Amino acid sequence: MLLTFVIAYLAVTIGIGLLAARRVHGAKDYLVAGRSLPLYMNVATVFATWFGAETVLSVSATFAKDGLNGIPGDPFGATVCLVLAALLFAKLFYRLNLLTIGDFYKVRYGKSVEVLTSVAIVLSYLGWTSAQLTALGLVIHVLSSGAIDLNYAIMMGAAVVLVYTVFGGMWSVAFTDLFQTVVIVVGLIAVALLVGGNAGGFDKVIAQAAADGKFDMFPADTDAAAWWAMAGAFFAFAFGSIPQQDVFQRMTSVKDEKTAVRGTVIGALMYFVIAFIPLYIAYAALIAHPELKALFESEDARAIQRILPDLVLGKMPMWAQILFFGALLSAILSTASGALLAPTATFTENVLKPFVPHMSDRQFLLLLRVILVTFTSFALLFALNSTSTMYEMVQNAYNVTLTGAFVPLVAGAFWRRANTQGALFSVVLGVGTWLVFNFLAPDTLVPANLLGLMASLVGMLLGSLAPSLIANRGQSMASALGHAAQDSANR
Repeated sequence: MLLTFVIAYLAVTIGIGLLAARRVHGAKDYLVAGRSLPLYMNVATVFATWFGAETVLSVSATFAKDGLNGIPGDPFGATVCLVLAALLFAKLFYRLNLLTIGDFYKVRYGKSVEVLTSVAIVLSYLGWTSAQLTALGLVIHVLSSGAIDLNYAIMMGAAVVLVYTVFGGMWSVAFTDLFQTVVIVVGLIAVALLVGGNAGGFDKVIAQAAADGKFDMFPADTDAAAWWAMAGAFFAFAFGSIPQQDVFQRMTSVKDEKTAVRGTVIGALMYFVIAFIPLYIAYAALIAHPELKALFESEDARAIQRILPDLVLGKMPMWAQILFFGALLSAILSTASGALLAPTATFTENVLKPFVPHMSDRQFLLLLRVILVTFTSFALLFALNSTSTMYEMVQNAYNVTLTGAFVPLVAGAFWRRANTQGALFSVVLGVGTWLVFNFLAPDTLVPANLLGLMASLVGMLLGSLAPSLIANRGQSMASALGHAAQDSANR
């Protein structure tokens, strides 16, 4: 019955996505849903895209093992990212009337910075997308009782997401996200009530977690290394997630700029609250079934991610299994579809299109779909060969944009003297420093990603203030906004 439900659920999701695809009449519909989404759909897309497999399986298990101290990036850093993006960038992005976040770098700094930052953004999605494909494969593998090999299961999951995303783009993402948000919330709340009851009730679970130090978020004052490690994890999410195409798409797919701000903030707060439900479930599971702690001893770090699936399949009635795996599949599918579409948009618009500037809209739409299939293949290869947990894969992904795209974005938006030379220095120094320390000196007191962020900031300051050896190829923000307003008036 459970496997039948899963197959039916996947079929319904594909059906919704394909029905939504009928609204796609051009590239603008495919990438930003015609800039017409209402508030409730925007909230759903923000929440569902960020509430992914790592939140349900990996972050919850990490909390059960290490407490809040082990998860500064998600949900804390991720929520800060969305709130900052809404308050600082939503209105600006909406007024600029761009298709991708890479277009911002093109307008502000020129083609060279556009291509460099866009490549960094696209590469960052490999880890995030692979985490979702891995989770989807894990679900299929577990539900088949191991009959389907994990690698084959990952490939099957990738095919499901690809089918409805490749045809419907942002419209399919929006409608499936709305459906999946409802399933996530209802399913997790029901399972939390059941698991919490088996563990002695909400009060007992919270009291036990407090007694075990799971709510101690900050390390000891004398442990400088732990403080730096926590800062590195937090800023990877809080700052590294801002220059991402999926964040940009959700803020620019709505009907007006007020909705862009409100929808992102509400979605962020909803995400922060709901994200604590799987944390509660995982810890309640350990109280009710202490034998699950054996997963912490595995040499394979990914094993702890099986706490909730093993609990639900081995200890729960059928209705709870259906609700849990429905919620889990919803979390995975909603995030995976957005994680496929975002890098596709950035790579096609900002890396390939500059070399073929006179494509028709129909040709551009076809190219988007071809690149979507191609990126899915690369993400699939990454997923099949990675041994990291989903939380680690996502955190590593955001380090790319933290060191290579964040400083040029903030400086371009708020510093008048930022120029092409500064942006190029920022990208090269930031990513270069991170890579050198990450591979050659990974045990430094200050994490490699923070050293890269500092180097990126220094590069921007030195490059922008030093004598100009590289000509500035971009516009000021005032000029860019003026041109965008004129283009909108002429339409």
